[in-house]
Amino acid sequence: MFVERLPEFPHLPLPARATDGSACFDLAAAEAVVLTRGEVTLVRTGLTMRCPAGTFLEVRPRSGLSSRGVLMANAPGTIDHDYAGEIRVPLTYLLDGSYRVEAGDRIGQIRLVEDRPTRFRFGRVRWAGGRSGGFGSTGR
Repeated sequence: MFVERLPEFPHLPLPARATDGSACFDLAAAEAVVLTRGEVTLVRTGLTMRCPAGTFLEVRPRSGLSSRGVLMANAPGTIDHDYAGEIRVPLTYLLDGSYRVEAGDRIGQIRLVEDRPTRFRFGRVRWAGGRSGGFGSTGR
């Protein structure tokens, strides 16, 4: 998969797995920003990517940030195969005060997902033994 750095960020690292067992590739912030409570900030990665036909990128939050009150506003996010702009991660801060993201901080994760062709059509969807009710339908 091809990744391009924007010219104003010549030293950005490629997305990378933190360990051999990591499911996703970490994305880093391209520049420092301050997150303030209740506002969504689109944090720049300084990268554009073009995923292969038949795939898309899924952007996911980092659990380490959530433990500090930083959440990804649109999680998971989807980057379609035909999107060619900069990848930005929408972050928000939930606690009092503010939270500073430094350039190079890991702010999200991405994974490449297969996009299987699907067609929808009307028809019967319930079957014997099927669950329904949603929102905790397996709990008692």
